[in-house]
Amino acid sequence: MKYLDRVLQRVRIDKARPFIARGARVLDIGSSDGALFQQLGIPLSGAMGIEPTLRENRRLGETSLIAGSFPKDMPPVEPFDAITMLAVLEHFAEADYATLRAGCVRFLKPGGHLIVTVPSPRVDYILKALLALRLIDGMSLEEHHGFEVGDTTRIFPPPDFKLVRQKRFQLGLNNLFVFQRAGGPSGA
Repeated sequence: MKYLDRVLQRVRIDKARPFIARGARVLDIGSSDGALFQQLGIPLSGAMGIEPTLRENRRLGETSLIAGSFPKDMPPVEPFDAITMLAVLEHFAEADYATLRAGCVRFLKPGGHLIVTVPSPRVDYILKALLALRLIDGMSLEEHHGFEVGDTTRIFPPPDFKLVRQKRFQLGLNNLFVFQRAGGPSGA
């Protein structure tokens, strides 16, 4: 990853941080090299990342990084307090949305938070320009398929999920969605 890739990644992690409680069990879907866990700066009681580009499972301190795709390659584990998908949802094919939603229901505790960031479709043009200038690596940019930000709430609808926060950031080019899994205490 290049410097600008890391800067953009840090901004997304900063947006997710307020919704991850100290001592939480956290699953990061599309975890790359585990940067979320390195940058959170709070103790967690369990951390796992799953990343399709990893060649093999590995450990990053107390964090398990799983080589594979969510949810099909998840090991049998207890549900998590929070699941993050930071700049990942736009990489899933529409045909996989139902499986993705079911996996999030399975692996997120009732009352837990699903924290998602998705870029505006306009970002693809900016990223292509930055890639051409070699300012970013543009991780899996070819997988973007014109994802519409508004589809996020359609993928994670009631009654399984309740939208508790939606916010645009980075001049409106990025979007934060925080959902709460049904069945737990309300509020965010």
